[in-house]
Amino acid sequence: MKDAAGAAPRPHAVRLGAGPRPALLLHCSLAHSGAWVPLMARLGDRWTATAIDHPGHGKSPDWDGSADLNECATRMARPFLGEVPADVVGHSFGGSVALRLALEQPARVRRLVLIEPVLFAAARLDRAPVYADQAAHMAAVDALVRTDPAEALRRFLDRWGATVPVAELPAHQRRYMEARIGLIPAATPALHDDVHGLLAPGVPERLGMPVLLLEGGQSPPVIAAIGDHLARRIGRLRRVVVPGAGHMLPITHPDAVALAIAAFLDAG
Repeated sequence: MKDAAGAAPRPHAVRLGAGPRPALLLHCSLAHSGAWVPLMARLGDRWTATAIDHPGHGKSPDWDGSADLNECATRMARPFLGEVPADVVGHSFGGSVALRLALEQPARVRRLVLIEPVLFAAARLDRAPVYADQAAHMAAVDALVRTDPAEALRRFLDRWGATVPVAELPAHQRRYMEARIGLIPAATPALHDDVHGLLAPGVPERLGMPVLLLEGGQSPPVIAAIGDHLARRIGRLRRVVVPGAGHMLPITHPDAVALAIAAFLDAG
């Protein structure tokens, strides 16, 4: 995904908070940078954060299909890591981008926060039955993306995000997500097949910065499988499970998530 000059197009970004530490915030699929507002209302005294919209999301340029979605999102996010190391936070799909940035530019990442990174390839490596269930779910969603995007969205959110039934979502929010449901299969090469090698032998083990892994206690079983894999391979990892939360925990449980992050930032 490049402009005429060969550089990645610049994403839409917003500035949140006024704290002393820089942070980069990477949202989940079908969301946008505004998803971080509830969390930053609680952490704005710690971070001055840049929240960007992924390709095809929010006000960023559309995904043009020139590379898989993770590749395009990573290209767009790289320039936001500066000379002063930042805390990098990624949720779901954004977690895959955050992990990749930390592996590529460790000197520019002070601490890494992964909130349910959906690296399904980790479950594929360790727990074939759990992965098979997730793969079947995604295949059912993908099959409907072109013919019935409303039903594809309903099935996707039934597992990954609905805090209320899809029919009860505000019409503008439902239309926004339906228009972008085709971006879900665009992430398959990175998330299911690990085409960028984030889980290759010796790669996660390279992470030297402290890592916080946050999960919801009511999330799909594949999340725990992914978490187990990462916890086994990343040395300086702290794992926190938020009771009663599901996949959208930064939005549904911002108090608990903020408390866990604050404790992580204060730790030695």
